[in-house]
Amino acid sequence: MAEERGEKTHPATPRRRRRARERGQVAKSAEVNSLLILIGGVFLLHFLGYSMINKLFCFSRIIWSNLSFFTFNPTDIHLKLRQLIFQIAFLLLPFLLGIMIIALIANLAQVGFIFSPHPLTPNLDRINPISGLKRIFSTEGLVRLLISILKIAIICYLSYLIIRKQLPIIFSLIGQDIGKTFSVATGLIFQLLLYLCIGMAPLAFMDYFFQKRRYEHQLMMSREELKEEYKQTEGNPLVRSRIRSMQRNIARLRMMQKVPRADVVITNPTHIAVAIEYDREKMNAPTVIAKGKGVIAEKIMEIARKNNIPLVENRWLAQMLYRLVEVGEEIPVKLYQAVAEVLAYIYRLKGKVV
Repeated sequence: MAEERGEKTHPATPRRRRRARERGQVAKSAEVNSLLILIGGVFLLHFLGYSMINKLFCFSRIIWSNLSFFTFNPTDIHLKLRQLIFQIAFLLLPFLLGIMIIALIANLAQVGFIFSPHPLTPNLDRINPISGLKRIFSTEGLVRLLISILKIAIICYLSYLIIRKQLPIIFSLIGQDIGKTFSVATGLIFQLLLYLCIGMAPLAFMDYFFQKRRYEHQLMMSREELKEEYKQTEGNPLVRSRIRSMQRNIARLRMMQKVPRADVVITNPTHIAVAIEYDREKMNAPTVIAKGKGVIAEKIMEIARKNNIPLVENRWLAQMLYRLVEVGEEIPVKLYQAVAEVLAYIYRLKGKVV
């Protein structure tokens, strides 16, 4: 009944999967990307953080030491701001490049390399308020909302645990120099990020499996879609049947043209006819050049009579040759003796040397 209503109950074919991928439709979890970027960012901060902070302090000391020589005119302000932006960009460049590489690897790990302009094609449905509301209140929208709430809850809870545990150290920073305060603060942030990586992992895996299942559900096909795709890939069944019929007729015509070359036609006596040719100089064994049943057998025998080719009735041999040997194949070893006796008989009739 489900198939009669056109419901999609069949898994996607390889062709449908390939076309969906060409359109940029793949199973991808944004949460997995976020988790991998977060993990990569933590490692980058661990290896590059000290160097970045050290260079930042050195740059700030240079600025403060030269502050007495600074004149507050538009030209100097513009020059100093430009130097400041360049220095900060130069400090952050390795970190930003690392994050970009990690994001690229995260996408490649999930879906591989895809280049498709289809997602960039203008689509009025994206700005349709009704479609937007449907997306918001759909299953995917509710799952997104649930994941966002869980993310906020995890961040708040982990932050609470870390701050509560480090409260004595935080209170001891009152009156301390900025260097020590900054060092403790960066340590707390790094610890929080590390805990977030662990806490966000289950959400990322949940979202990945949800996106995978949703993707498979979207690609499912109805019975009508399967039939239409089969027609597109394999062709119309009536056309293919007609082509096969024409191919059989052409093959049969070529086979009939070889019958005049036969040395003998073995019959059963009217239902089966097998034409055999043997050339000692060119062939290792006698070869079946034509065979058929019913009307085809009658046609083979008719051509044989017109060309004075002997007809030999041998029910058992005709059936064995028809069943075991295809057109163009040599006879099997177990039929050598029987065929040799027939050929020897024909050669004696024609006065040939056996």
